[in-house]
Amino acid sequence: MPTVDRRRLPADILRILAVAVAYWATGQIGLLLRVTVEGAMVTPLWPPTGIAVAALLWTGLRAVPGIMLGAYLTIQHLSGFDPVDTAILLGNTLAPVCAYLMLRRAGFRLEMDRLRDGLALVFLGGLLPMLISATVGTSTVVATGDLPVGQFWSVWSAWWAGDAMGVLLVTPLLLVVPRLTIPDPYRAGEAVLLLAACAAVTVLAVHSDLSLLFLVFPVLIWASVRFQHAGGAPCALLASVIAIRAATDQSGPFAAHTLFEIMVNLQALNGSAALTVLLLSALVTEQNNIRVKIELVCEELAEVVERLTPRRPEE
Repeated sequence: MPTVDRRRLPADILRILAVAVAYWATGQIGLLLRVTVEGAMVTPLWPPTGIAVAALLWTGLRAVPGIMLGAYLTIQHLSGFDPVDTAILLGNTLAPVCAYLMLRRAGFRLEMDRLRDGLALVFLGGLLPMLISATVGTSTVVATGDLPVGQFWSVWSAWWAGDAMGVLLVTPLLLVVPRLTIPDPYRAGEAVLLLAACAAVTVLAVHSDLSLLFLVFPVLIWASVRFQHAGGAPCALLASVIAIRAATDQSGPFAAHTLFEIMVNLQALNGSAALTVLLLSALVTEQNNIRVKIELVCEELAEVVERLTPRRPEE
């Protein structure tokens, strides 16, 4: 038994380091989109939560040390790690762990090929467990005196939305990557056209003075119906990043609004896009699987009928 443990040790260390590096690297990307709400710095999209949930779904609780190390490095790089930041570190670790435990309890499948899997990831993976990190993090900032008590809820809501969006937008993309295959030239061309259309429509919508954000959804529906999670997840993430950049620049429909109004509009768009892609992709995948099973049953039934049908003697 000790020999087996020693052999697994290098792999476990590499796994921990890989999760920590991915958490820290995506944290730096998320910080590029940060905004200041009532004196506190938050991000409308926090990718490390999606990294953490995906790592836990892949490897189980063995990913926890990597998540904690990544969270520590992120805090240290951002403002230096103080003892009081331990609470934020624990909150950022406990939230994805709770998401993983609830998803496993609900029978979540990594293929996300059932509507119940989409619903589970939305509520049990994103919306509910991220209440923990938002509550612990905001309470810590208030306890240190860096945030007035009266501004608790505005910062809390932004913190919670950023963590939840990290799960809803990043985790599905990571889960679908191992199952990607090289498509035929026609499908590959359609996929490229789809991404280009998503980028073009989103840029047009977020830089127009008119309220055209709804134009993004036909493209997301197209991606979800034609490619399911493999097409919907990248498009939803791409549209979200473009919208966040426009919101931070206060351009298009985000201009002439307060920061709170901008965050509400932005997270309404991101949340609706994530829900549309997750649920529609899961539903289409489930229906496709049912159709394949029915076709197999029909083929088997036809073979049975053929074997049971008496043959006429040849004349």
